[in-house]
Amino acid sequence: MINLRLILVSGKTKEFVFNPSDSAGDIAVHVYDNWPEADWATEHVSRAEILRLIYQGRFLHSSVTLGALGLPLGRTTVMHLVPREHLPEPNSHDQRQKSKGGSSSCCSASCCIL
Repeated sequence: MINLRLILVSGKTKEFVFNPSDSAGDIAVHVYDNWPEADWATEHVSRAEILRLIYQGRFLHSSVTLGALGLPLGRTTVMHLVPREHLPEPNSHDQRQKSKGGSSSCCSASCCIL
């Protein structure tokens, strides 16, 4: 089992337990169906489909499973849970950087290691 600590934009957190075979879409539905009314009452959303998970700074598509992310069993993993209608376009930040002539892998200035 994988323990997820979900953090809302407001900073409120709640822990849930999932199987490695559960997808981001499954998690959104489970959280919506088991919304912690006592703690998250003011954060409630209208439907599960707008709940999005963010892991390591990236939005997870609904088909991605926890097992595919290589999350450790029996340990707590932190993810953000945000209401959002649509996901951003993949690599949109990278494309903007390339069009500006910059590199998305580091910074636009030269780096020097001493």
